[in-house]
Parts: sequence; structure tokens; C-alpha cells
Amino acid sequence: MAGIEDVARRAGVSVATVSRALSGRGPVSPATRDKVRAMADELGYVVSPSASGLASGTTRTVGIVVPFLTSWFYTSVIEGAQATLLDHGYDVTLYNLFANGDVRGAVFERSLRRRRDDALIAVSLELSEPERALLTGTGKPIVGVGGPLEGVPTLSVDDVGVARLATEHVIMLGHTRIAHLGGDVDHELDFHVPSQRRLGYEAALTAAGIEVDPTLFVVTEFSIEGGYHSAKQLLGDPRRRPTAIVAASDEMALGAMLAARHLGLSVPQDISISGIDGHELAEFAGLTTVDQYPARQGAQAAELLVECLASGLKAVDATDRKVDYDLVVRGSTGPVHSP
Repeated sequence: MAGIEDVARRAGVSVATVSRALSGRGPVSPATRDKVRAMADELGYVVSPSASGLASGTTRTVGIVVPFLTSWFYTSVIEGAQATLLDHGYDVTLYNLFANGDVRGAVFERSLRRRRDDALIAVSLELSEPERALLTGTGKPIVGVGGPLEGVPTLSVDDVGVARLATEHVIMLGHTRIAHLGGDVDHELDFHVPSQRRLGYEAALTAAGIEVDPTLFVVTEFSIEGGYHSAKQLLGDPRRRPTAIVAASDEMALGAMLAARHLGLSVPQDISISGIDGHELAEFAGLTTVDQYPARQGAQAAELLVECLASGLKAVDATDRKVDYDLVVRGSTGPVHSP
């Protein structure tokens, strides 16, 4: 098995330069780093995490903590963060909390306290006070993605702003009878996202001089199934049928598109439908959406931690940051048509 000395000999550099090039710590020119990595790959040499950790006091590992893995948003954040961390020579440890209290307790009370990670990314975590104290008490740099987490600098989208933008889009197309599929206090699972997005929808209507009609607000689950069943009821009655729907999530909007087609309605000729989030299926379905780029959010969080660790700091700047979002217009929205 090849050793670090073999890599140094083949690359024509010192052992110290090989160490810096493969660890990402210390000054090495891009050309030398690429040459060293190429030689290491050719020889099959891999840095030993344990040996590297003993020498530097670090593990070159970043932990990512998520509530569960069944959400496309969480997996997109993980993919973006992991790609960036791997590019900087870091490995990733994934902590999946599930909904099980025993699993959550084991993660916070044992796994995170073993200090196997140099830093942590917390993705949309709703934590109890003891859990938050355990998380921030690890003494490691932490960045949040998603809703605000007290004591942790967080990247998050402006939920009022994204819903307002989606609603303004259909208003600009001439729609005035615009429904909203969203959630109420019983659906406040992720940092008041449903309420914030309803506020954005209503703010756009008010700014355009359109009266807010409470009968056009439908409470449903943030899922394709929820959007389907709620939209089917909303669109099934021609007397109260809107000309446009702004859903609080792409999954709801995708369900609404299915419901419209099952009712024999054409999208967007009979009903325009817009979502929010930038779901991986939105492009395939031709859904207009406001993309919040979850993979980019994960990459940004990873970059912040890499910079922090490279600088030897104990924590990332505590300032929360709002992430970019864009309206992506596709075939599910169009000008209002008279009956």
C-alpha cells in the first residue's frame, strides 16, 4: 500500500507539501495541489482520518443534523453541503433525528457530545431548550439552514417575500380571483412558514387593490396529496372557482395541477397555478415557482464553516443571512381568460 512518502516522491515535492495539499490546510499553489491529488489517486493513497486528527486535533469531518430524510428540501440541502465539503477535503457525518424521542436523545446526548465533528450544519431544526443547549454547548462552529435557531447564525429564505412574488406574478397576468393553498396554526411545523407565506399572498393582493376573500384560502397539508384533495374541492364548484391558485409549496401546487386535469380543466387556460420552493419535480411538470435553491443554501452553509475552520475561529459570524430566490416562469401560469 502506498504511503505519503511515495506520493511525495512521485509528485516531486516534500512530505509536508503533500500533507498540506491533501488536508487543505496551509499554503499550496493550485497547480501543486492538483498534481499531488492526481498522484495520490494514481497510487491509491488516502489520508488516514485518525492519523490526521491526532496530528492536527481535527477530524476533517462536518456533521449535518436533519429532522428526517423524507423531505426533498432536506436532501437537497445535504447534497449541496456535501459536494462543497468534499471539494474542500472534508467528510460528512449525517445525523437523522426521525420523530422518535429515543433517537433524538441519543443524537443530542451522545453522538454530538463525542466531538467527532469539527463543525455542524443544523437543517430546519425545531429544538426544545435542553436540545438547543446541548447543540450549542458542543463548542463547535454551527450554521443553520432553514428557520431561525437561537444562538446559531442561520441561512433562510424570506417566506413573506417569496409568497408575495408568486402572487404578484399572477396579478400581473390579469388575475384578480386568486386562491391560496396554505396552512394554519395546526400546520406550523417549520418556523411559521404557512403563516408567513399567507401574509405574503395577502400583502400582494392588498397592494394591488384586490380585496382578500377568505373563502379563497384553503387549509391543507404541505404535500402533493393535500394539494390534490383541497384543489379538487376548490375547483369542483364553478360558482366559487378562482382563475389562479398560489400554493404555499410546490408539492401543493403539483397536487393542484393533477386535480385540475382530473376535473377536465386546462392549465393554464382554465386555471393558472404557481408554487413556491423550487422542487425537483417543478421543471418536469412545467410548474411556475419561486425557487429558493436549497442545494445552494447547503453549499453556502458549508462554505461558511470551511472559512471559519480555516481561520481557526470558534464560531461563525452570528449574523443571520437571507438567501436569494427567483421567480421561474413555466407553462402552468398564463393570462386570465374570460369565461
